[in-house]
Amino acid sequence: MSELSLHLKIWRQDGPDAEGRFEQHDIDGISTDMSFLEMLDVLNESLIDDGREPIEIASDCREGICGTCGVMINGRAHGPELATATCQLHMRQFSDGDEIVIEPWQAASFPVIKDLVVDRSPLDTIIASGGHIGSRTGSAPDANEIRVPKPTADAAMDAAACIGCGACVAACPNSAAQLFTSAKVQQLNLLPQGQAERWQRTEAMVDTMEEFFGSCLNTGECHEACPKEISLDFIAYMNRDYVKSKVKNRKLEGQA
Repeated sequence: MSELSLHLKIWRQDGPDAEGRFEQHDIDGISTDMSFLEMLDVLNESLIDDGREPIEIASDCREGICGTCGVMINGRAHGPELATATCQLHMRQFSDGDEIVIEPWQAASFPVIKDLVVDRSPLDTIIASGGHIGSRTGSAPDANEIRVPKPTADAAMDAAACIGCGACVAACPNSAAQLFTSAKVQQLNLLPQGQAERWQRTEAMVDTMEEFFGSCLNTGECHEACPKEISLDFIAYMNRDYVKSKVKNRKLEGQA
């Protein structure tokens, strides 16, 4: 086990309407076995001991499941290691004497609440606008009652792997949310259980997305930043379904 001395440049912001600033901190004795969040814990303990306010950072599971820990590290969402959430990043990825710049997601759709914590509720709004299915409630059905081809099931599971961290938005030059939205749309649209509301869901979720986020530029930065490596193919599937939904939903309205 080796130890690091680091120069940290961390974004501090007292509230949504306050002016932000960078704050410099030097920290020693950081084990290369520590996670990135453990390193920040050590810094915060030092700040508290000095009677100073600790740095606010959102974190929950610390297992790469919830995504709330996401920050920009040296200009990259979640840091230098691919397919890794901030809480899964270890300090062995850095070298002794490194300067590490730590910022919140920099997107107008994710206003800063305090320091490194941002409001990601627009993502929840997209899901609430159409992310449900009208399956029957009651006793659990037999596992094989609805047959799903394995490639379809695998694709739906790949889409469902999205943890909604917002890294795709933060990495996109236009703050687009197509990768997130397409994953949430297709995890339902691909399955037989999701067909009843497929076209209404697609139109509602995409239209809601466009109220908050920019347009896709096809740069692929979203996929590179995604800790779950969500495929860009889902964006193509969503765009296809969105065009179809405009036709099918108008027909359904005409029949009502």
